Amino acid sequence: MKAYERLLLENKAWAAEKVLDDPEFFSRLSHLQTPEFLWIGCSDSRVPANEITGTQPGEIFVHRNIANMVVHTDLNLLAVLQYAVDVLKVKHIIVCGHYGCGGVKAALTQHSYGIINKWLRNIKDVYRIHREEIDSLKIDDERVDRLIELNVQEQVMNLAKTSIVQKSWKNNHYPHLHGWVYSIENGIIKSIFEMEAGTHLDPIYEFDDL
Repeated sequence: MKAYERLLLENKAWAAEKVLDDPEFFSRLSHLQTPEFLWIGCSDSRVPANEITGTQPGEIFVHRNIANMVVHTDLNLLAVLQYAVDVLKVKHIIVCGHYGCGGVKAALTQHSYGIINKWLRNIKDVYRIHREEIDSLKIDDERVDRLIELNVQEQVMNLAKTSIVQKSWKNNHYPHLHGWVYSIENGIIKSIFEMEAGTHLDPIYEFDDL
């Protein structure tokens, strides 16, 4: 059996099990989507949002990219963000990185990786801002892990800088923003940064005409 054929068989088995446990499961999903959370995570296959949070289909709206970035020119991310905030009216947005992230490791090198260089440059900018703290750590793994945490923090800040989030803060007093890091080694999520709705930023990033 080919690998992709196994996936199709597993899907049928999963669907049958869901219906056996709850005959109305798919009927409810097909008529309503009301997630409370938007999850912005890494594309790493070892970090599936639903599994590591113990949530069911329909409970988390998910966007994933390399190293869980919030880049202000990324129309894919911005489209997901606007839909989640304006249409789904999510109350929480979670940026979740993970220790041992290959994208962050790559950003700490001077190696050229081709087209991905343009993406990794955003992480290099985070390193440049926090260079003194990161360089003070003597062990390579500690430097990577700290940059992973700081990168998550900066991506949460990038969310807060968007007019999408600020408009919702002004009119609705949500969403709250959360920065988490997941450990692949033990399966535990660590909360490292939070921003309540309405948190003030450097004034240069705040819009006054929303």
